[in-house]
Amino acid sequence: MSFRRRTIGLAAGAVVAALALSGCVAGEDAAEPAASDAAVTTTIKLDWATYNPLSLIIKDQGWLEDAGYDVEWTQSLGSSKANESLRAGAIDFGSTAGSASLLARANGAPQQIVDVVAQPEWAALVVPAGSDITSVEDLKGKTVAAALGTDPYFFLVQSLEANGLSIDDVTVENLIHADGWAALQSGSVQAWAGLDPIMASAEAAGAELLYRDIDLNSYSVLNASETIIDEHPEVVQAVVDAYEKARAWALENPDETAQILADAAAIDLTVAQAVIDERAGLDVDPVPGSTLAKVLKPIGAIQVQIGDAVSQQSIDDALDTLFAPQFAEKAIG
Repeated sequence: MSFRRRTIGLAAGAVVAALALSGCVAGEDAAEPAASDAAVTTTIKLDWATYNPLSLIIKDQGWLEDAGYDVEWTQSLGSSKANESLRAGAIDFGSTAGSASLLARANGAPQQIVDVVAQPEWAALVVPAGSDITSVEDLKGKTVAAALGTDPYFFLVQSLEANGLSIDDVTVENLIHADGWAALQSGSVQAWAGLDPIMASAEAAGAELLYRDIDLNSYSVLNASETIIDEHPEVVQAVVDAYEKARAWALENPDETAQILADAAAIDLTVAQAVIDERAGLDVDPVPGSTLAKVLKPIGAIQVQIGDAVSQQSIDDALDTLFAPQFAEKAIG
């Protein structure tokens, strides 16, 4: 069964029916902390990110707060920053690309994927308007901005390899996503491995998408620290339940979702609408499993090849232990 549908309206009906947002979301009652749970923990350290629209909806709607939790919200400015915050214990839940989650796990980070957020077409290679660079091959010898350890970076690596080049054929300027766009505008780099919604704003401002391929985009995922998974599974369930409630809400309310994204990212509403309607990819199976593993396996091989991961064994071990599917399975019941 395919969980990806291009038509938002049809997807909304299917997902809302499946999740019964009106009050029958499987596991939704877990968001209500029992008195004994409250004595253990009522605080959730949760991130929000403009590349994760579901996190924006949960923050905007206040569902977890309404359920009695104190939420410490932290903005993640890219997968690498989210992984750093997870590892430091600054957050319990972090939004990353699947590729970045795999790399973190392979390098020893104690975190697991608890929910598949989306399969967005969120990364592409971007050049300024009127650039002499008209193909990936033209990037040879050029400087490209990319945030190391994030999906746009792995998109860059795979795009180069698909067109007969390697990462050694370019100079990578390690910049977070917003700074990468700024560097492209200033001319200090010739291309940028971009990420939505910043990339959509860049496109609206005249930048050109040099190369795009949705199959080279890994999924957007929600990670949880092993500490909270082991010690407070009821909190993990509450957060995943909220994510699935947000997915149904987003598919049923694409215009409102676009407005929330526009406000959070400080971008034009028409740009946010394009992201939600055309590239967000929210209608997916939320349970991390074989479909995600199939996408991540070749990315892991690249991570080894370029020296980001210690060995192929570390990647294989990470893939064997990366997923904690039980929470999403219960949420969709």
